[in-house]
Amino acid sequence: MGKQDSGAHNEAGLKRVPREKAQQGKGYQEEFREKGQQGRRYQETGYRTKDQQEKGTTGKSKERYKKTAGDKSVADPGYKKIPLNKKNEAGRKKALEVTHGKASRFSDDFGGYEDFTPEQKKAIEQERGVKFGERGRPGAKLNKYDPGKRGKETTEEVGKRKTVCPYLRECGGCNILEQSYEAELKNKQKTVEDLLKDFCRVEPIIGMKNPMNYRNKVHVVFDHDRKGNPISGVYEEGTHRVIAIDKCMIHNQKADEIIASIRGMLKSFKIKTYDEDTGYGLLRHVMIRTGFTSGEIMVVLVLASPIMPSKNNFVKALRKLHPEITTVILNVNDKDTSMVLGEKEQVVYGKGYIEDSLCGKVFRISAKSFYQVNPVQTEVLYGKAIEFAGLTGTETVVDAYCGIGTIGIIASDKVKKVIGVELNKDAVKDAVINAKRNNAKNIEFYQNDASEFMVQMAQQGEKVDVVFMDPPRAGITEKFMDAVAVLRPGKVVYVSCNPVTLERDLGYFKKKGYQAQRAVPVDMFAWTSHVESIILMTNSGLKSK
Repeated sequence: MGKQDSGAHNEAGLKRVPREKAQQGKGYQEEFREKGQQGRRYQETGYRTKDQQEKGTTGKSKERYKKTAGDKSVADPGYKKIPLNKKNEAGRKKALEVTHGKASRFSDDFGGYEDFTPEQKKAIEQERGVKFGERGRPGAKLNKYDPGKRGKETTEEVGKRKTVCPYLRECGGCNILEQSYEAELKNKQKTVEDLLKDFCRVEPIIGMKNPMNYRNKVHVVFDHDRKGNPISGVYEEGTHRVIAIDKCMIHNQKADEIIASIRGMLKSFKIKTYDEDTGYGLLRHVMIRTGFTSGEIMVVLVLASPIMPSKNNFVKALRKLHPEITTVILNVNDKDTSMVLGEKEQVVYGKGYIEDSLCGKVFRISAKSFYQVNPVQTEVLYGKAIEFAGLTGTETVVDAYCGIGTIGIIASDKVKKVIGVELNKDAVKDAVINAKRNNAKNIEFYQNDASEFMVQMAQQGEKVDVVFMDPPRAGITEKFMDAVAVLRPGKVVYVSCNPVTLERDLGYFKKKGYQAQRAVPVDMFAWTSHVESIILMTNSGLKSK
């Protein structure tokens, strides 16, 4: 790299905009006079994040490249320092917890994109002695961490087809879209079978009847092209370059239509999209949640500033185009971060949440609450979990990582008592309301870390018959499993979204006297490498019914 001016580049070599020019705006700053408010002026695009105001810089921060692993964030440089070799088992386990398989952007509920970095791929390749396939396309040499795998030795093309998605090469989200759906299900079945072969037989995978347009939650990032025209889409795989996408094959179609309308309205309302390089602009992201059975629609506009010019007129115009929208929320994310949603939010239309039905129960869903993105398969998933538990009506049940209370409330009719624990305060608030909404009087919810809560229960000598757990991709902690071993429930039902960490956790449970009895994969994320699994474990020789 050539000679650099002092302070002109950040550590990544990215050009920074001098503070003086950024403050002048230079073509970015405009004034807007709202109707009925004489003399009041809005600076549309002079917004800078709080972090940038404090630091006095506008360059890209390394913080933006953080990856999420469960509830913890780990910066990229940390990946490089994790030794992956058989002599360092702790380092290997830590790497699995952080990377936990090649994740598609569509798996992350809050938009933190979890793709492997080149350093991570190299480290795993060196340890495993295999090569990663190019975005998991059939025909590449693949290993058990790679999407579309057929086993470590597989090199022949299986189930390859011509894709109808024009964004596949750049987006990378649907990383096995070139396979037929039949081949995809076979590959996912084999992945789970290979990982769980030492624990129990794996029942046939439950696939989707219609693997298209299944996502009830859609998130897009907003940017602008070289001519200043607004675009929306996803980040190119492994970068922060926005790929403009008009329609996605797995998005809810109505959500894509609403996003297109928002994109088309920005110029007329003089709203600029946020620029990550300069820190100027207003609209960063749009998130849309839809109720599968209720038809209710939530629109979340993620802004870099709490001030949105003519917000009421904007919402009114949007609802005129889409009267099916039931609530609109402004979320403020004024930090230099890769996370989509900020802490502050304001309801500008409607009740601030949507409702939907699942397994005969009604659930309230807020912007920040976790709710499974595939409503049809979620009924299958939770139905199987309840079936595996073999409930008789006399049990005390723990619903760990309970979110908005879905599994616990669905099970409440079939048990004596349910105890739900969840760290996210917004989800707990929804869970309490959902219990009342469904007249579930035998359920209690606690806002706490699941591991800490289970330890407290074990120390107090509580009696538990069944534990349901649906943890994040990083799996569960040894502290959690140790507490379960002390509580000694007769049955543990593990709902896993990551077969790699599932294999690890089952091994630990086995040492504690728990034996896997049944396992079944459920395809929740068609055209991606992700697969959910449900496992029943018992202790003291108990067998499933």
